[in-house]
This record gives sequence, structure tokens and C-alpha cells, in this order.
Amino acid sequence: MTKKILIVVIIITGLFIQGKQSTNSSSEKGSIQIALLKYRGGGDWYANPTSLSNLIAFCNKNLRTNINSEYATIEASDPAIFNYPFIHVTGHGNIVFDQQEANNLRNYMLAGGFLHIDDNYGLDEFIRPQMKKVFPELEFVELPFSHPVYHQKFSFPNGLPKIHEHDNKPPQGFGLIKDGRLLCFYTYETDLGDGWEDKAVHNDSEQNRLKALQMGANLIQYAFTK
Repeated sequence: MTKKILIVVIIITGLFIQGKQSTNSSSEKGSIQIALLKYRGGGDWYANPTSLSNLIAFCNKNLRTNINSEYATIEASDPAIFNYPFIHVTGHGNIVFDQQEANNLRNYMLAGGFLHIDDNYGLDEFIRPQMKKVFPELEFVELPFSHPVYHQKFSFPNGLPKIHEHDNKPPQGFGLIKDGRLLCFYTYETDLGDGWEDKAVHNDSEQNRLKALQMGANLIQYAFTK
């Protein structure tokens, strides 16, 4: 399983290096696929159905990536999780991992996979104890604005953009870091995924939608080339 994810990472890195040769549109079947995590507990893991599709299209256009326009849906226990270099988690409510799911997610990230958690308002109190099952030895730490995740194709010198206002709190980006490597990036009080959705869903401004997509592209680029 470790070899699978490492091979995928090598392939994707090559795609970035040879970006000038990539001319496919987002409607074509790319050679790499990203995934949405389907989880138990009753939370709405499916909360933003158009977000990943729009992010993929944006990345294929602006980063010259070759990502399959159709994202996968994967469960934490599925051995096939190792086929996806980037997995997105979102929702508003409860999320539950049993120990087998926690172990599979841990092995996935240790093998090179990247997990992005986006609190869609209400996920925070549930996701933190579940990620503690995955990495009991690690704590979420807030990343400094100088971290490379904020300085890929697009620069965010002040950290995450604020897409939706909920509790009058600043957006924060937290990471799980092991042996100097960022395994999981948790975006809080920003609602990036809402900003990736079709404009008609939330009626966000074009400026906010663009900022959300640019930050999402940074995550994809970081995950694919780290």
C-alpha cells in the first residue's frame, strides 16, 4: 500500500515538472483522481457537492494539472484510499472513526497521502477527538503565515482568506506535523469549500470565490509536490 501512494506522488510531481505539455481541459479524464471522505456518525460529509469539481477545474486550468474531473468518494476503512494523493473532508456535524478506520487513515498519511479537513461550521468539536485516534501523539498546531502552504502558485501573506462569517473569529489553519512533514491541514473559520461551490449556492462574491479557489489550488499543489 505504501508503494501505491509513493508511485502516485512521483507521477504527479512529474506532471507539475512537465506542466507545459499538459493541455487537457477539466472535462477530460485526468490520470490522477482526488477524493471526498465519506464518514460515519451522521454528519453531512456530502455538504458541498459542487466544490471539488470546481476546484479540480480551476487547478487543471491554472496549475496545468491533469486531475480527473470526477472526484471519488472513499470511506476511511477502504484499502483503495491509497490511490488518492489528496482527500478532502467537510461537514457541519458528527464524525466517527473506529480504530480500523483510524489506523487506515494514519497509514495513508504516513505513506504520503494528504488530508484536508475543512470545517463547514460545526465540525470542530467532533473532528478533533477523532483525529486524536488517528495520531494520538500529535496535536494540531497553527501554521505560521510563512508556511509554504500559503505560498505556492498563489501567495497568502496573511494566511487563510475569510470566505464566510460565523462567529466573528479570524480564519485559522492548523496542521498535524510528523517528522517535519505536514500530514493534515485543517482549515477553520474560513469555509473554503463553500467558496469553491457554484456561485448560485451561496451567492459569494467573485472576489471571495477566487480567493477560496486560489487557496484550494495551493493545497493541491503543496500536496502533490511536497
